[in-house]
Amino acid sequence: MARRKNKPTGFKLESFLNAHRCPICCIVPPHMLESVVVSGTEEQRDWAFRTLNVSAQFRGRREVVGSIRFMPQPGEKRRSIYDAKTNQQLPGTLVRSEGGPVSQDPAVNEAYDSAGATYDLYYEIFKRNSIDDKGLHLDSTVHYGVKYDNAFWNGSQMVYGDGDGELFDRFTKSIDVIGHELTHGVTQYEAGLQYFGESGALNESMSDVFGSLVKQRVKNQTADQADWIIGEGLFTPKVKGVGIRSMKAPGTAYNDPVLGKDPQPAHVDNIYSGMKDNGGVHINSGIPNKAFYLTAMEIGGYAWEKAGNIWYRTLCDRLKSKANFKAGADATIKVAGELYGVGSKEQKAVQNAWQKVGVISIS
Repeated sequence: MARRKNKPTGFKLESFLNAHRCPICCIVPPHMLESVVVSGTEEQRDWAFRTLNVSAQFRGRREVVGSIRFMPQPGEKRRSIYDAKTNQQLPGTLVRSEGGPVSQDPAVNEAYDSAGATYDLYYEIFKRNSIDDKGLHLDSTVHYGVKYDNAFWNGSQMVYGDGDGELFDRFTKSIDVIGHELTHGVTQYEAGLQYFGESGALNESMSDVFGSLVKQRVKNQTADQADWIIGEGLFTPKVKGVGIRSMKAPGTAYNDPVLGKDPQPAHVDNIYSGMKDNGGVHINSGIPNKAFYLTAMEIGGYAWEKAGNIWYRTLCDRLKSKANFKAGADATIKVAGELYGVGSKEQKAVQNAWQKVGVISIS
């Protein structure tokens, strides 16, 4: 498959991006920041470079937040929200603890509520006791950096930027972004999918899947009622787009003069085979994303009940760290048969989905 060609920029953009490639799990993919660097105003280029630099600071390390604390009982949430006050020192100043009063700061409340909704999905549906299944405290830091256009899981806590105000709004605004990033923690403790190539794309897709399920459950939406958009509400009205990714129609989420066009493929025939974006972890996640969407739609009803259960059991019990798309397909098909019966409607839905995105062929 041919690699995508990079647009000439007049400066050493590729060298800069290669030097700052980083395994930290951020919601905004690097190709969007690249586009800002190429097509944005001088001010937009400045904050795009700064966002890339901040992410690079975490390369190869994980922040240690707080000290050893009493672990809550299963079903007992423990959330702490910190305010970085536009600095980059984590965790920042504690501004809301579990059971504490509502803040006058919407970012604090959004981080608190969405972390709780993510906990509830995992505990009430999948019987998982927090991110590590051992009652891990859910710590979040808001107002990180100046015009920082990203949100990320750093291995032990959530971190949210406020956005630049021109292209991106605050990153606590989208519940599926918070569910997405916290799911990187679940993957970290379970399959440990390597953040490169197809295994990295599966890693990103798992986060999109469960981030979307958090939003769907809060809105009480069935699969056919959901929008399947990741990052709904992140863009300002100036941006031509509905979100960062579309699980329903990969490649259609945005088409903007500054942010560029959504590059996600929906079929393996169009898979990105270059080295940027850690081998296309955000780009190629469109393929397994579409497979989950198709599965959920064919099964029908609430997507977290059956399709979500299949994907969750696969993530926890079957996937290895270097799993590729074929391994993901085979595992979900097998798990569907074990949970709902060989030849069941559910198993056929999973098979059909992976076939439609070109990962498997059924003779």
